[in-house]
Amino acid sequence: MRFARILLADDDSKVREKVADLLRSDFEVVGSVQDGQQAIESAVRLHPDVAVLDISMPIVNGMQVASYMRDVHLGAKVIFLTVHEDQDYVHGAFSVGASGYVLKTRFLWDLIPAIEGALEGRRFVSEFPVRH
Repeated sequence: MRFARILLADDDSKVREKVADLLRSDFEVVGSVQDGQQAIESAVRLHPDVAVLDISMPIVNGMQVASYMRDVHLGAKVIFLTVHEDQDYVHGAFSVGASGYVLKTRFLWDLIPAIEGALEGRRFVSEFPVRH
């Protein structure tokens, strides 16, 4: 069985490195880019199975990247990896075709299940922290 091909896009290089380290044993990380424009170009060129996108990126944000990927039928599943703990963002993510919404504070536990779920046609949302 081949490893699923993953594209990472986040403007924080340390986040990209940590995520790539986590994923390498289970997936093939085919690209790691720092902005949305690079994410679009890489997705077109590399044809990943899954794109793990930050929402807040320079040049083109993650929501715009996901919309583009959906509109041109690239076929990659989209998982957002984000700091935004807001249900409006979750709804926005799914409205642009995302399969998963993972909080950066939960990526060690949630990202692999989110990717596996996306590849099997399921949606995933990280549990949000309880606010008092």
